[in-house]
Amino acid sequence: MQFRIGYELIYSFPQPTPIILVVNIHDSRACDVVIPARLIAEPGVPISAYRDAFGNRCHRLLAPTGRLRLAADGVVRDSGQPDEVVSGAGQDSVQDLPEETLVFLLGSRYCETDLLSQTAWQLFGGMTPGYPRVQAICDYVHNHIAFDYQNARATRSAVEVFRERTGVCRDYAHLAIAFCRCMNIPARYCTGYLSDAGTQPPFGVGDFAAWFEAWIGGRWHLFDPRNNVPRVGRVLMARGRDASDVAIATTFGPNMLESFKVWTDEISADREYGGAIPGTAA
Repeated sequence: MQFRIGYELIYSFPQPTPIILVVNIHDSRACDVVIPARLIAEPGVPISAYRDAFGNRCHRLLAPTGRLRLAADGVVRDSGQPDEVVSGAGQDSVQDLPEETLVFLLGSRYCETDLLSQTAWQLFGGMTPGYPRVQAICDYVHNHIAFDYQNARATRSAVEVFRERTGVCRDYAHLAIAFCRCMNIPARYCTGYLSDAGTQPPFGVGDFAAWFEAWIGGRWHLFDPRNNVPRVGRVLMARGRDASDVAIATTFGPNMLESFKVWTDEISADREYGGAIPGTAA
């Protein structure tokens, strides 16, 4: 199956302002790209690319004074299979972990392991190590938090999520990541597209999604505490320690976000790809 994926961000800037964008499809999905979702800027400005410390492909540009539109629209191929579940994956001892996973055991900006360690061991110390323990963490986080876009806050950390019991998908991921790290399980934050394929309406407004990966059984496994069921049509963009590493857009100056649109739409077999952004005139 194929999905049309893309976004449109419209900003207003009172002065020239540098921007970093982390909105590219991750290299791990490169072979699935049918039509590349290339970043365009209107008005046109120079855009440069680089890789960050986690291997994510990033863009940087200098936004001019006034209105700036940033957009991309492409098509990716997907297996149509739901997220993999490997319930028998065991937990690796810390001394046996690969060096590249160790950074994902440490506390980070939004995942305060030092403040949640005692709670984590009280809640999950008796769970079977490995996949069952991570799934127990996801079950707890899924049931502990009430999803609420209206109450979203960009600065909310895992400890605050635990106390306030409300948040959006990034908050679910942060709390689950923090609990995993407290239990000596490397966990990393993921961001990308997530379709509504296989789910029942009404569908929410399009947005980027957040989930996480935990290192168990000798490799990374995907978990999604927000939805807490295997999903179809997940397209990774970037990975990091938490949302501070992979913010969709980081602006270095005052601005107003006028419009924000994201789409992950299944392309049916009897429809052809069209160039117009979903919800706009061709």
